[in-house]
Amino acid sequence: MKKLILALALIVGFFTSATSQTIITWEVLKDVTFEEVFSEEFQGYYQVPRFGKKISSLNGKKVQIRGYVIPVDVIQDYYVLSANPYSSCFFCGGAGPESVMEIQITGEHNGLRMDQIITFEGKLRLNPDDLYQLSYILENAKVIEQ
Repeated sequence: MKKLILALALIVGFFTSATSQTIITWEVLKDVTFEEVFSEEFQGYYQVPRFGKKISSLNGKKVQIRGYVIPVDVIQDYYVLSANPYSSCFFCGGAGPESVMEIQITGEHNGLRMDQIITFEGKLRLNPDDLYQLSYILENAKVIEQ
């Protein structure tokens, strides 16, 4: 009987951890520094993220995050989530690249509007080297709460 209970506990624990996600805050995303690097292609400097241990441990993990929607290109289905509202100059006041996240939405998401506060769930991917994407990307993102 003890073996059966232990086996059930292990199975429940496995499925719970496999399907669980971490709720992250914008404070967690500040675990990054940026280094200026020269690009021959662009003939200028750009900032390369160097992710800390705390945020690196979340790379590839299912997470939830809440923020302000910024529809960058609705036709191309390109949205950004921000720690700060666009209407308050989301990059003003010391905010940096760590305060925005590219949201790759799957499923229904009709009616997303500027500065709408939404919680998304998806797989966090850290982007250390693609200049055409943000440092933080939420893949397979789904709207959890509007």
